[in-house]
Amino acid sequence: MSDLKAHLRADRVTAMKAHDETAKNALAMALTAIQLAESSGETHELTDDQVLAILRREVSTRKDSAEAYRSGNRPDLEAKELAEIEVLSRYLPAALTDEEIDQFVAEEVAAAKQTAGGELSMKQMGQIVKAVNARAQGRAEGAVVAAKVKAALTA
Repeated sequence: MSDLKAHLRADRVTAMKAHDETAKNALAMALTAIQLAESSGETHELTDDQVLAILRREVSTRKDSAEAYRSGNRPDLEAKELAEIEVLSRYLPAALTDEEIDQFVAEEVAAAKQTAGGELSMKQMGQIVKAVNARAQGRAEGAVVAAKVKAALTA
């Protein structure tokens, strides 16, 4: 069992003992998603990186749900989703700052220019976004990276 999964289980037990329904529910759903991934894939034990990817997906799902509840004028359910995001975010590595993302983008654009022989077009955007996302290792949202790369290429 991965260290992160064991940590999630221990924290779920702690949340149950503390009668913290928000944390208990968020961790239970995350552990269920992890268990589902373990039973449906070829590997029966996920690595910490794979568990982090599942947690990121769970946070993303809750962000989408919170937005839907906000637009549907359901502040009670929106608050519940936002509280679960806060619980799950504790287990994710710190997000990159805008400056760090800008630095990665600048470095990858420079590398792409050198490879392409000087001029870049929007055709290289996908390659640059992929390289920046690989360096960010899930600590930056793809839409933010894509927007920054697009801005760098059109500047």
